[in-house]
Amino acid sequence: MSKGELQMAGFSILVTLMTVLGIAYIFIAQPAYLRSDRDGVPYFTPEVENPMTNEPVDMGTLIRHYRGETP
Repeated sequence: MSKGELQMAGFSILVTLMTVLGIAYIFIAQPAYLRSDRDGVPYFTPEVENPMTNEPVDMGTLIRHYRGETP
């Protein structure tokens, strides 16, 4: 291997390692900004029941309704 090929192999290994570690960090540590949306509602929140119609309502829809953002 020439010096250039060795440098490129080292660079490729370094980039691959950084990518794998970055993805592992996101899945293992789960930063706070990935746990909830801008309204503070956690992702994967179950739907709530509308007491009048007994139909499920998405939590985001419910929040927008009480804020007055939906007609």
